[in-house]
Amino acid sequence: MVNLKISPKAQKDMLEIKEYISEELSNPTAATNMLAKITKRFRDLMEFPLIGAPLSSVIKIETSYRYLVCGQYTAFYRYENDTVYVDRVLYGRRDFMRILFGDAAEEEDN
Repeated sequence: MVNLKISPKAQKDMLEIKEYISEELSNPTAATNMLAKITKRFRDLMEFPLIGAPLSSVIKIETSYRYLVCGQYTAFYRYENDTVYVDRVLYGRRDFMRILFGDAAEEEDN
């Protein structure tokens, strides 16, 4: 089993997911269930760190990121030196390219 590190941004993402589902959608049970699903996927990563697909297989930017779908959300992570680093957990329809890569994503669009 490998180590798991969840970045402050990913922790904030998860808090926002919980708040959105619980408060905006008025469904605290679904919020709890979604966080449980995401947490289970993180445990899966600890057992099988390469379970996620390489992000560079679906974008034109060379990167060490991998991604793992968790329901309507996607976890973006790196696996280095027996540690999984979860950097972001984003809603599937968000512009993850700009969020993860900023200017590099804009240059790729041109």
